[in-house]
This record gives sequence, C-alpha cells and structure tokens, in this order.
Amino acid sequence: MSVAAGWRVARLAGVHDETATARTLVLDVPGWPGHLGGQHVDLQLTAEDGYQAQRSYSLAAPAKGDRIELTVQRVPDGEVSPYLTEVLTIGDPIEVRGPVGGWFVWRPADPAPVLLIAGGAGIVPLMAMVRARRAEASRTPFRLIYSLRTPDDLYYGEELRRPGPGDAGADTTLLYTRTAPPGSPRPPARLSTEDVERHGWPPDSEPTCYVCGPTGFVEAAADMLTKLGHDPRRVRTERFGPSGG
Repeated sequence: MSVAAGWRVARLAGVHDETATARTLVLDVPGWPGHLGGQHVDLQLTAEDGYQAQRSYSLAAPAKGDRIELTVQRVPDGEVSPYLTEVLTIGDPIEVRGPVGGWFVWRPADPAPVLLIAGGAGIVPLMAMVRARRAEASRTPFRLIYSLRTPDDLYYGEELRRPGPGDAGADTTLLYTRTAPPGSPRPPARLSTEDVERHGWPPDSEPTCYVCGPTGFVEAAADMLTKLGHDPRRVRTERFGPSGG
C-alpha cells in the first residue's frame, strides 16, 4: 500500500458493538504519537480503481501504546461507515492521519471542573475525556449530561452505568428524548435549561464546558449555558452533521 506523507497504515485489531448501528474499532497504528481527549483522526479508504474517500472520526479513548479506539455510527447508504462497521475485518489495513485538533480537548493538568454535554453520538470525544481522567487518576471533578433517544441508543452503557474505581467526582446523568427506561425519574423530553442547571455545575464554579452533538443540539445547549451565566469563553463546542457516512 502506497501511503502519502502524514498518513499511517493502521490495522484492525478488535471490534466491539455499542448499539445495533454503532461499533467501536480498535486499531493498531505503528508510531502513534499519542493524543488528548477530544481529538480526532482522518481515515482514508482507497478502492482498487484508485478512488479515495475520507472521513473524520473522534478518538474514543486514550492511546494504549500504538493502539487507538474509534466509535463509528453506521449511516444508511453511507460511503464509508458501512464498510467500517460491516466489512472491515481483523487484520485489514486502513490509512489514518492525526491526531487532529487542539481546541476541543481536555488536558489532565487543567484543575477546573468539567461539564460534558453530549447529544447522541456526540458522546464519543467526551468519553475519551472521561477515560483520560480515569487513566490519569485525576481528581478533577467531572459531570456528564448525556442526551439520547432511547436506552437502545446508549453508547458505552456498561461503563457509564457502573463507574469503576477512581471515578469519584465523575457524575453521569442520562436523559432520554423519546423513550425512557422503566423507573426513569424524568419523562422523555429534549434537553432543557432546567436539566443543565440541575445536573451541571453552577457558573460560579467556573467549569470548562464541552458540548458535542448534532448542530441544533449543540447550539441549543451552548445557549442554555450562557443564559445560565456561564462564561462563553469557557464553553467549547464541536458539532457534526450529514457527511455521507
């Protein structure tokens, strides 16, 4: 495989299904330089006729040596995501470039409280921050508000429902917009200012806020934060939209 400058040849080392339509890919990337929670990579597929397709995917966990994790949501009739989630098999090569991004990142040395607000698949880069906190044995207080449609759409369910040792100070709130699980204290509804106020940090705590999800969700959540009095300079956003999958 001929690889252009800046690209590395990775190989699929493992997979884990998160939902019926989302899969975590574990890739071995020789020479990987490491990354921060919140960064992403570019993936490139090259067909036999030379046609190339590229997509960006958030890193889902801290690096383990040369091993990285991505979680990919399959897009119906997509060009890349169906291949990654249904065709790519253990040992297959794929080109990777990165890590990319330096603004929407969490650095373990930052002592400020952290508020994470995720909409749907927007949980992926925020989960990388949660896992980085755990890996670093950081005592930085974290709160995660995760809005999703139904319990079947939950990524990283076992991990989020059963926090492990070292997760003291990391609180997770799951909010559902269409169908809530039995016994849920909150009926299905979109994220509200009251949700953010109740489950987030007060503005005088001066948290760094990270919001990720579809464009409409991100704009609404960021607006809620500023209306509650959070400093807009401490609200960091990343959004995604249709990309052809």
